[in-house]
Amino acid sequence: MSFSPGIQARGIQLLLSGMMTRVHEDLRFADIPKRTESLRVETGAGPVTCTVYRPPATTDTPTAPAPVYVNFHGGGFIVGRPEQDDHICRYIAAEAGCVVINVDYAVAPQRPFPAAVTQAYDVVEWVAENGPAHDWDGSRLAVGGHSAGANLTAAVCRTARDRGTFSPRLQIIDSAPLDQLADPSTKLSPIAKPLLAPHLIRVFTAAYVPDPADRAHPLVSPGLADDLAGLPPALVITAEHDRLRDEGDAYAKALDAAGVPVTHRVFEGVDHYFTHTGPVPSGKEAIELMASSLRTALSA
Repeated sequence: MSFSPGIQARGIQLLLSGMMTRVHEDLRFADIPKRTESLRVETGAGPVTCTVYRPPATTDTPTAPAPVYVNFHGGGFIVGRPEQDDHICRYIAAEAGCVVINVDYAVAPQRPFPAAVTQAYDVVEWVAENGPAHDWDGSRLAVGGHSAGANLTAAVCRTARDRGTFSPRLQIIDSAPLDQLADPSTKLSPIAKPLLAPHLIRVFTAAYVPDPADRAHPLVSPGLADDLAGLPPALVITAEHDRLRDEGDAYAKALDAAGVPVTHRVFEGVDHYFTHTGPVPSGKEAIELMASSLRTALSA
């Protein structure tokens, strides 16, 4: 018996929903306190709940509002678990000295493309425009994400450029699926059993983009677009053993060729989502790189 793509996606959704929140114990940054509040943003694809992480309080004289970073979690476009990025959000808020907005965007198969892209863009636009009321500086803005969330990051930056709205100081593209047209069996890894099996990628893609005609769309497969000039500076992180490494490497090269300032770092000996599952030294180094890059970009 074969199951429909939607039923397969719901099964994997249930299976992964618990697993995706299991961050390696030594990557949880338990010493960094959590200062959060919740807010709700209205978008063209329905309301979105966001968690706001504040930098640690200081006893110094009050200063100007902190810059702001909008984070999109991963999960193959089908797992809605923003709390999986709690460790990264707390670390970045503390170390980069910025407000972090963690976005609980819509997921498939219940809400396929373009719902997540619409919500992601509208949230960032709202963040850029509503800083004074929420004590952050929307003019000093960055956006980033992990896996599926990195794909949404690229889509947000393209849309902002095309509409001439806000201009992120930095985009963080971490282990992103950037070509959803290619057969996943052609996405190779140097190890025998990488985390992302071709069948799993197919389920993700079929759930998120059920119409094959949409899979080459630049907001679905940013790596296939040839008009990258004018996008924000980028930090692109790829993992040596990840099936998605090649498309991430190619995107970094294409951004550079288009004149976009790019820092590209390949982490050796690690697989997809190592910033959550480890190995711990590489995971910490990657998260530290994100924080230091944001601190530099947002203080300029």
